[in-house]
Amino acid sequence: MSQALTPFEILARYERLSLVHASDTPEKLEAPGLWRGIGYRVGSRLFVSGIDEISELLAVPVLTPVPGTQSWLLGVANVRGNLVPVIDLGRFLFGERTLHSERSRLLVVRQGTGSVALLVDEVFGQRTVDAEQRVAAEREDDPRLTRFVDDRVGEPRLAVFSMGRLVRAPDFRQAAA
Repeated sequence: MSQALTPFEILARYERLSLVHASDTPEKLEAPGLWRGIGYRVGSRLFVSGIDEISELLAVPVLTPVPGTQSWLLGVANVRGNLVPVIDLGRFLFGERTLHSERSRLLVVRQGTGSVALLVDEVFGQRTVDAEQRVAAEREDDPRLTRFVDDRVGEPRLAVFSMGRLVRAPDFRQAAA
């Protein structure tokens, strides 16, 4: 009996199969030093997180508020029968509320044995960073981000954001007001 694939895994499989037919693309994807991530925007800041750190991208569903929580915890959403806390990433990081638009998305990230969804302003899709871009990376200088971001890479500069560090941060894990 085979295990059911998530929608994201199905799309990743379709991508791999389609790229097999593109000239020299498999070599580029499997090249040493090549890193792939998902690009997104929070407020005016551009970020990229490892493709392996984000399990799913979703349109913003109906949210149920949770009383007695921090202002950045927007509520919970029913994602295929599972209640998932939804965090306003902009409010958590910068204290600025994310305005909902048709471009707003949720990034679903694993946290322990469950998941958490992060509201972002917009998702740009897959970004690839090569070794040369890593060498030319700039250090993050915003003190609000340095615990989650080491480098800013590419043009425009994308802050390489660690979802793993975020979900382990004590203040992120403490959503009660």
